[in-house]
Amino acid sequence: QVQLVESGGGLVQPGGSLRLSCAASGSIFSFNRIGWYRQVPGKQRELVGVISSDGNRNYAESVKGRFTASRPNAKTVSLQMDSLKPEDTAVYYCYAETQWRPYWGQGTQVTVSS
Repeated sequence: QVQLVESGGGLVQPGGSLRLSCAASGSIFSFNRIGWYRQVPGKQRELVGVISSDGNRNYAESVKGRFTASRPNAKTVSLQMDSLKPEDTAVYYCYAETQWRPYWGQGTQVTVSS
């Protein structure tokens, strides 16, 4: 059973930065894809940034140039968020996908407000 645990959320002012981390119970290199989604109340969960097993990265248009997903070690995936905007406020979920099924973390709240 795969477990994903997020950390690093919080309150930040517009223009600020936050770094989210996700610790996986197994090697992240065993996943087809790993990365981040986000969700605001009343809306569908949306992709933020994911890394494929071949290292390719896919980002939402709204975060390109501001957010960077990375794999600093074999058990962690991170999301560096710079130049944050109020519309980035959401619950951010770690996501991992095997050939059989997807897995989700419990989510961490990010609030961008002055």
